[in-house]
This record gives sequence, structure tokens and C-alpha cells, in this order.
Amino acid sequence: MFRSRSFLSGGSRSFAPHLLAACLGLTAFGPAGSAAEPTALRDRLHALPYKLAYETYLQDNWEIFVANADGSHAVNLTSTPGIHEHYPQVSPDGAHICFSVDTGEGREAVRSLWVMDIDGGHRRKLVDSAREPFWSPDSRKIGFLPQEYPKFNVMDYYTKGMSFYDLATGQIEPHVNSANLYHLYNPGFSKNGKWIVSTVHAGMGVGHAILLIEAKGTNIINLNIPGCRPCFSPDGRQLAWGAGDHEIAVAPINLDDPKPAIGAWSMTIHDPKNETYHVDWSPDSRFLSLSRGPASKGDPNKRGTFQSACEIVGVYAPGWDILAVPADHQGVLELDKATAAEWSSVTTNGFSNKESSWFTAKTSTPKQP
Repeated sequence: MFRSRSFLSGGSRSFAPHLLAACLGLTAFGPAGSAAEPTALRDRLHALPYKLAYETYLQDNWEIFVANADGSHAVNLTSTPGIHEHYPQVSPDGAHICFSVDTGEGREAVRSLWVMDIDGGHRRKLVDSAREPFWSPDSRKIGFLPQEYPKFNVMDYYTKGMSFYDLATGQIEPHVNSANLYHLYNPGFSKNGKWIVSTVHAGMGVGHAILLIEAKGTNIINLNIPGCRPCFSPDGRQLAWGAGDHEIAVAPINLDDPKPAIGAWSMTIHDPKNETYHVDWSPDSRFLSLSRGPASKGDPNKRGTFQSACEIVGVYAPGWDILAVPADHQGVLELDKATAAEWSSVTTNGFSNKESSWFTAKTSTPKQP
């Protein structure tokens, strides 16, 4: 929500010099000098030991699905008519999923934080009026953003403070700088546990920015990049984020530096027609997933939904699907011109599929209820 316009035609970003050949479209050749035949990305995804959890709107109900990395064997993990689950976030150890549940309609809705096993079992509510959950690197705590006012507002930045729920003890501990954190959304921990990255909108002295928030201190760093919804790579070396309504960007970042900064942008994913949001990394940091679809303001006549920008949690986004791309693509990837080796659909039904979260598949697979 409220991202800056695309910077493809200019701006402050730059590409590293070693990307020149890729940007010029030079062809790779095999040992014999003939053009190498690229492997279809769907085949590469099929071979991976990974799955994705994501939200979808099915039969007037928000549900959480799980599918293989190539989109096969999709399973409705929640299958709860009348209960609206969304925003799944898988723990780094792949054992649990935390998610949001909306109870009630309109301004009377209550958004609460829940958790369940990776197979959908042992689901339980943790906190009411809690939004935007995210996991600590050790999978022992779930961070969340308390709601700003008692009355619900669907806007994703209506938050005030930051807290952490300890799964072992049930205790809730506020961030040491919680009183000064407000209007944040889409937070996420770094692998080393030192930083939390988040978007802020109309709060904390800035109009709109992507911030690094010291996890156990009061330091706050403005990364000075356009856009929103940042996501650290699991290897702790890169950041992906929505640089514009039609653009996802990737750049290196050194999170062990006392003052981390974004390096030269290594990759952008651009779609001139559809909006692109909700980027996430595969566990090995080699692939990215994102959701994309036509711009809209939702449909308030659909049960359990709200009217606002379609990328926001709880807003129905018709025609939206999830796709995957290699994270090592260099330069600009134009989705309307990309080949089967450069992108692959994970979902194809357009049922408001958003907010994907990767994890390593276990030996057992949840069964369709």
C-alpha cells in the first residue's frame, strides 16, 4: 500500500558493473559453442524439497493453502467455513505457521494472532487485536504489531507498538522501544537476530519509508529506498521489497555492519500491466515468490472482506495469483516477456492468492479434509 512509483526510468538506484552483460541480453553457450537449452523453471521447482503456504479466498471464505514449490498438490490446510484465516508465516524451523484470523465484520472485526502445526493441527489463539505476525530466527517467539485503536481499521499501518509472544511460556514482552514504534507494517527479523525490517507510513517522523529497527535496542535506520513490504533472504545477505506497484527489487545488505545499508540493486522484477506484491524467499535463498494481479479496491459485498487497496490483508483481490522466479536473475526481468525458464505460476485460479511463505517439506504431507 502507498508504494512509490516505479523507478525503472530513472532515480537513484544503480546496477553493479558485472551485470552489464546480463542487461545487454548476451547469450550463454554450452561447451560445444551451441546455445544452452534452459531448463523450465517449473521443472526446477518440482525437484525442490520445499512447499509454500499462502492465503486464498474460496467459497466466500479466507483459507490457508499449502502446495509444493511448483504449485502441485495444493491442500486447504484450514478448511474452516465461516472462519477467515490469512497472512500465513511459517517458522524458520518449518514446524509451525502463525496467521491472522478475522472475527466479525467491518469496524467491529477483531483481528487476532493464531498458531498451528505445519500440518494444520493444534491450532490455538494467542492474542486479540494483533496484526502482522513475524517469527524470531530461533522460532521460539512470534512478533506482532498491536492494533492502534479498539475499533478495527483495515489499513495495514493502523498499528502502535511492537510485542513478542513467547511460545514456551505464553508471556508477552514489548519491544524495548515499543512506545516510539507506530504505523508499521510487514515486519521481519534478520537471520542474525539483530534487526527487524519494516515499512512505516505516516509515522515515526517520516511519510513513508523502509526502516531497520534494532531488535534489542533503540537504533532506527532509514534505508532510503522507495517502496514497502521488505523481506530478508534466509542467508541474511539480501533484501527483497516492492519498489513500486509494478516492481520488486533485490539488493545486497550487510547486516553485521553497525550501520547496514543497501548495495547496488542486483535485480528487479517488473510487470507493466499487473501489480506485484508480497515477495518471499525460498529457504535456500535461490528463488523468490510474489503475488500479482490487476489493481482493484476489493469487493465489500464478499463476506469477511474489506474495501481498500487489493494488496492489503483481508481485501479481496480478484485475478491475483502467486508466481516464482529465480533469485539469481541479473538486471531487469520483464514478466510480460519472460520465458518458461525465468518464471512459473504457483497458482492459476485467480482466487485472491497472496502472502506466500516458503518452508522445507517434512516427510508427512497434510491430507485434504
